[in-house]
Amino acid sequence: MAGRGRPKGPKPGLRSRWLGEKLRAMREAAGKSRSDAAEFLQRDPTVVSRQETGEYPVRRPDVYALLTYYGVEDERTREALLTLCEDVWRKSWWDPYSDEVTRDFIDLPWLESRTEQIEEYQTMVLHGMLQTRAYAEAVITKAEHDSSSEEQIARWVDLRLERQKVLSGDKPIRYFAVLEEPVLWRPIGGAKVMREQLEHLLEAGEQDNIDLRIMPTAHGPHSGHLGSFMLFTMPEEFTNVAYVESLGGALYVESPGVERFEDAWDDLYRGALSPERSAALIKIVLEETK
Repeated sequence: MAGRGRPKGPKPGLRSRWLGEKLRAMREAAGKSRSDAAEFLQRDPTVVSRQETGEYPVRRPDVYALLTYYGVEDERTREALLTLCEDVWRKSWWDPYSDEVTRDFIDLPWLESRTEQIEEYQTMVLHGMLQTRAYAEAVITKAEHDSSSEEQIARWVDLRLERQKVLSGDKPIRYFAVLEEPVLWRPIGGAKVMREQLEHLLEAGEQDNIDLRIMPTAHGPHSGHLGSFMLFTMPEEFTNVAYVESLGGALYVESPGVERFEDAWDDLYRGALSPERSAALIKIVLEETK
């Protein structure tokens, strides 16, 4: 979770950067220069430049004023930008964890809270959205090389389980997952933990908003050979985003690069077993662990 040696601290996040990019595009479409915008706001041009790169989050009154100055009259567009501005500044449930995780992670729970649909491909372990507490604890402890305190591990596990709440409640998001078959057999945390985890998978797969599929080892070459990833289908005012995690840090890929992940997902989804056959395979593995 924390990633020893990986950078922490502030940097332009997706929310701030997206807001800046959209304001810059609107300024250019209106034929205004940065100096024009700075003069209108009574700011230094360097401030406007930093706002447009996401380094300096824009306050709501400035966004409202700039939308009017740029001649943006469409109410849906205005509301989307103002909502995004509020998201930049709003304190959310994950903020208390911000000092405990790497700076490239903190946009992930925001994406999960705003997305319309998640598509997930995993090759080595179950994704956090499907993990039990015991499984998550085993994975996080190993990732930290047993170097963190029990209290810190527990905090990271709490964060992971809290993120799962987007899959339940009044408006659960749609979640599609393709797991490589060896994920089911890998004894994370020992036999008892794996039995509980496999039972949890079967229960999750019965939820209407969850589509769980297994990629059998018998399936030939496919588009997932470069590793695990997540895809976020965002509301139309945002770009779709792919998320890739590695030892070197997290990577957020937007258009045009995200299209490669979308094509890979289509291939993986077609090649995986149906939910019914996937559940049958999980039951076979569960029997083998008893």
